[in-house]
Amino acid sequence: MDVDNLSQQIEELRLRVREIWQRNTTQPNSQQELIIAAFDELQIAVEELLAASEELEVTRAAAEKECQRYQELFDFAPDANLVTDTAGKILEANNAAATMFSVRLKYLVGKPLILFITQQNRQFFRSQINNLQQQQNWVIDLKPRFSKSFPASIRASPVYDSQEKLIGWRWLLHNISEAKQAEERVAKRTVELAKANQQLVSEITERKRAESQLLHLAFHDVLTGLPNRALFMNCLKDAVNYSKRHSDYLFAVLFIDLDRFKLINDSLGHACGDQLLLTVAQRLQECLRSIDIAARLGGDEFIILLVGIKDVLEVVAVVERIQKKLALPVLIGGQEVSTTASIGIALSINGCKQPEDFLRDADIAMYRAKTQGRACYEIFNTNMHIQVMAHLELINELRRAIELQEFRIYYQPIVSLSRGRITGFEALVRWLHPKYGIVLPEYFMSTAQETGLIIFIEQWVLYEACSQIQQWQEQFSSGYGDLAESPLTINVNLCSTRFSEEKLLPHINKVLQDTGLDAPSLTLEITESVIMENNDKAIIRLKQLRNLGVKLAIDDFGTGYSSLSRLHHFPINQLKIDRSFVSAGIIDDRNLDIVETIITLAHKLGVDVTAEGVETVEQLAILRKLSCEYGQGYFFSHPLDSSQAAALIMANPQW
Repeated sequence: MDVDNLSQQIEELRLRVREIWQRNTTQPNSQQELIIAAFDELQIAVEELLAASEELEVTRAAAEKECQRYQELFDFAPDANLVTDTAGKILEANNAAATMFSVRLKYLVGKPLILFITQQNRQFFRSQINNLQQQQNWVIDLKPRFSKSFPASIRASPVYDSQEKLIGWRWLLHNISEAKQAEERVAKRTVELAKANQQLVSEITERKRAESQLLHLAFHDVLTGLPNRALFMNCLKDAVNYSKRHSDYLFAVLFIDLDRFKLINDSLGHACGDQLLLTVAQRLQECLRSIDIAARLGGDEFIILLVGIKDVLEVVAVVERIQKKLALPVLIGGQEVSTTASIGIALSINGCKQPEDFLRDADIAMYRAKTQGRACYEIFNTNMHIQVMAHLELINELRRAIELQEFRIYYQPIVSLSRGRITGFEALVRWLHPKYGIVLPEYFMSTAQETGLIIFIEQWVLYEACSQIQQWQEQFSSGYGDLAESPLTINVNLCSTRFSEEKLLPHINKVLQDTGLDAPSLTLEITESVIMENNDKAIIRLKQLRNLGVKLAIDDFGTGYSSLSRLHHFPINQLKIDRSFVSAGIIDDRNLDIVETIITLAHKLGVDVTAEGVETVEQLAILRKLSCEYGQGYFFSHPLDSSQAAALIMANPQW
C-alpha cells in the first residue's frame, strides 16, 4: 500500500466518525451508546491503519530491494553508464565508466563529460548536447585521463521529471577500438580482396587470352598465320563426311611444293625465305574463295582444300591461277625473286574413304609433277598409288638386303691404253635379289640415296673393294709382269650424300688401316654434278681427301655444267669421259671434238683421262691416237664377280 491509499483510508475514517456524530445529534441516544459506537469505529480504523502500515512497509522494502538491484546493475554493467544534467555534468557513473576513463569513481562524479572528450571532438559534442531532444547515437573519440584516446559509440537518452521536464541525460558508452580495428582490418582486407579479385580477373583474362592464343597456335602456322595440318585435316574430315551423305558433292585437295625454294633460302638467307613464304601464303589466299582453305604443312609445302566444286575443270582453273600468281616477281631483300610450284591434285571422285588418303594421293601426284619439271601439276590416279607402293616395297627390300648382305661387288677392268694391260678395276655394286636375281644399280640407287641407305651400301662397298684389291695385290705381286711394279688399283664411287657426310674421312682412313691397302691404290670417283652442287665446299672436301693420300677422279665428265675456269682449282688426279661420248658416238665428228677437247684440257691440267664405254677396236684406236691414258668398257670386259676378275688377272690379257 502506498501513501496515497493510506491518506484516502484516513479521510474515509474521518467522514464516518462525522456521520456518526451527526446521526446521534439528530437521534438522541444515550451517551454510553455514542461512546461505544465511536470506539468501535475507532478500533476498526486503527486496525485498518495498522494493516495499511504493514502493507506500506512491505512495499517500501520491495522498492528498496528493486532500487538496490538497479544500482548493482548500473554499477557493474559491462558498458560505461553515466547520468548527467542538461549541462553535461556527471551526476552518476558506474564502475565501467570509471575504468574507461582511467579514474576513480568518486573522482568522476561532478566532472563535466566534455573533459573526457578529445579536443577535436568537443565542438561537435557541444553542438549536439545543446540541440539534443531525443535519443541519439554517435561515434566520438574519448580521452581517458592517463591513456590514449579511443573511438567509442555513445547513446544519449533524455531524462525527464514527473512533470515531463528535461532534467538530464543518460549515457551509454562503448569502446569500439577493437571493432574499429576489426572494421579497418576488414576494410583493408576488402581492399586486398578487391585487388586480388582484380588481379584474378586480370589473370583469368590473360589466361583466356593465352588459351585462345595457344588454341590458335595449335591450329595455325606460326609464320604465315595459315591453318596448319591439324586444322586442315579437321576441315578435310568434314568434307569427306559430307560427301558420303551427298553423292553430288565434290571437293579437291591440292598439294603444293615450291620449286627452287631451298636455293632461294640458302642464297638470300632464312629471313628472305620466310618473307617469300609469307608472300606465297598471301597469294594463295587471293586465288581462293572464302569457303576454300589454304594451309601450310611446313617448310615450302602448302595444301589447299577446294570445296563444293563443279568439276575437274574448275580445279584446273584454280591451279593455273595459282601458278600465274606465284610466278609474279616480288622484291625481297633488295632482290627480285619469283618462284613456281609443283602441284598435286587429289579429287573426291577417286573414292578414298579417309582424309589421310586424299592428302597422301595429292602428295604422290605432286612428286609426279615435280619429275615433269617446274610449274607443273598432276592429277592423281590409281597407277600413281601402285607405283608409290612399289617404291615403299623397294625401300623395305633395300633395308632387308643391307641386313642380309645381299649386295655383291662386280669388278670392271681399267686398261692402260699405252700398254694394253689391266691396271685396276672399278667396283660396281649389284643386288643379288632373292626373287629377281642380279639387279643393276640404276634400279635401286636413286631410292637408296633418297632414303640415306646409300651410306650403308657405299660403306660396305668401300671396305669389300679395298679388302679384295689388297688380297689381289699380295696374290699377284710376283710373276705377273707389270703388276709387280704397278700394283692393282681400285676405283670406288662416292654419291653426293656420302661426299658431304661428316664421318667420311675417318671412315676411309679406318678402312685403309683395317684392310692394309695403301692409300694411293684407292681412287674415289665423284660425279661432276656432286662437285658443282657443293661448290666451294667441294674444293675443301677434295683437299681433305687428297690429304689422306687417296686419288680423286671426276666421273661422267662432260655431262654436267661445271665451269672449266674453275676446274684447275679441283685437286683431282683423273677425268673420266662419260660413255655417251665414246660408245657408238666417238666416230661422230662432234663427239670426237668433245673427247679431244676434254683430253687436251686434262693434259694441260696435268691429270690423266679414262674413257668409259669403249666397245670397239675403232674406238680404242681413236682414243690411243688422242693419247688417252686409260680405257674401260665392254671391249675389254663386262663387269665380273671376284672369281672371274681373278681369273682375268691370271690370264694377263693384252689389247
